[in-house]
Amino acid sequence: MAAHTSQSVAKAAGDDDSVASRGRSRRTDSRNAGGLRRALATHWYAWAMVAPVVLVLGVIIGWPLVKGVYLSLTNANERNVSRTIGARHIEATYEFVGLDNYADVLSDPVFLQRLVWTVLWTVGCVSVTFTLGLVLANMLNRDFKGRALYRMALILPWAVPGFVSVFAWRFLFNRDNGILNKLLDGGGIAAVPWLDDPTWAKFSVIAVNVWLGVPFMMVALLGGLQSIPGELYEAAEMDGASAWQRFRHITLPGLRAVSMTVILLSTIWTFNMFPVIFLLTRGGPGDSTEILVTQAFREAFITSPRDFAVSATWGVLILLLLMIFALVYRRSLRKQGEVW
Repeated sequence: MAAHTSQSVAKAAGDDDSVASRGRSRRTDSRNAGGLRRALATHWYAWAMVAPVVLVLGVIIGWPLVKGVYLSLTNANERNVSRTIGARHIEATYEFVGLDNYADVLSDPVFLQRLVWTVLWTVGCVSVTFTLGLVLANMLNRDFKGRALYRMALILPWAVPGFVSVFAWRFLFNRDNGILNKLLDGGGIAAVPWLDDPTWAKFSVIAVNVWLGVPFMMVALLGGLQSIPGELYEAAEMDGASAWQRFRHITLPGLRAVSMTVILLSTIWTFNMFPVIFLLTRGGPGDSTEILVTQAFREAFITSPRDFAVSATWGVLILLLLMIFALVYRRSLRKQGEVW
C-alpha cells in the first residue's frame, strides 16, 4: 500500500512537472512571439527601409548564386542550353550530373596550378599593399607643409577607374614603345619583357594591383592612426621609449582592429581581381598569370564549346575557398580577443 502510494505521488509529481514545463515552454514561446511582434511594431520603419535593399540584394546576388550552384550540378554548355535561332526556339537538353563537375575540376592539375598562383598573387599583393599603406599613413599622419597635396596625390589612383589605370600601365609596360623601357634604354639597359616573360609578367600584375590598392589601405590606416590618443605617444616619449618601441607597443596595437578588417577585405578583393589580370596580360604569356576567377571566365566565354557548368563549378569553388578563409580568419581574431 505504501509502495503504491509513493508511486502515485511520484507519478503525480511527474505529471505536475511535465505540465509546468509545458506551461513554461508556452510562456517562453509566447514571450518570444510577443517580443518579435513588439519589435516589428516599434521598428517597422527600419524594416521598411531595409526591405528594398534586401530584395535588391536577393535579386542581384541571391538568384545568380542559386543559378550558378544549380548549373555546377549539370552538364550545361553552349550546345545544350536553350537558345533562339531566328524564329526557332531550341529547348535545353542538359542533364543533372551531381558532383561530377567538382570531381573533374578538383582532380585536374590545372586547378592546383591556378590555386597555387592565386594564393601567391593574393599574399604578395596584400602584404606589399599593407606595408606600403602603413608606411605612407605614418608619413601623412605627421604635420608638414603640403600634407593635403600629398594626400590628394596618393589617393588619385583610387579615383581613376580600374580599367583606365590598367590600360595606362599596359602602355607603360609595352616592350617596344613603353615609357619604362625607353627610360631603361636611355640608361644603356636592355629592354625588359614586362608582359612577355612569365616571371616579369607576374611581377607586373602584382605591381599594378599594389598601385591600385595602396590608396584604400593608406586611407583606412590613416583613419586608424588618427584615432589613437596622442597622450600615449607623449607618455611613452617621456618614459624614454624609442620610435620603434612606440610604433611596436602603441601604433600596431592601436591599428589592430582596422588592420584586421582591411586585410580581410583586401584579400577577398585581390583573390577575385579579374580586371588587372585579364586586361593587362589576359592570363599570359601562355597561362602563367591565370588565376581562379579568370579561369572561370575562360571556361564560360573563351573556350569552345563554352562550358557553363564547369565555369559555374569554378565559381562555386572560389566562393567556398573564400568562405573557409573568412571563417578561419574570424576564429583567429576571436582567439586574439577581437570581436568581429
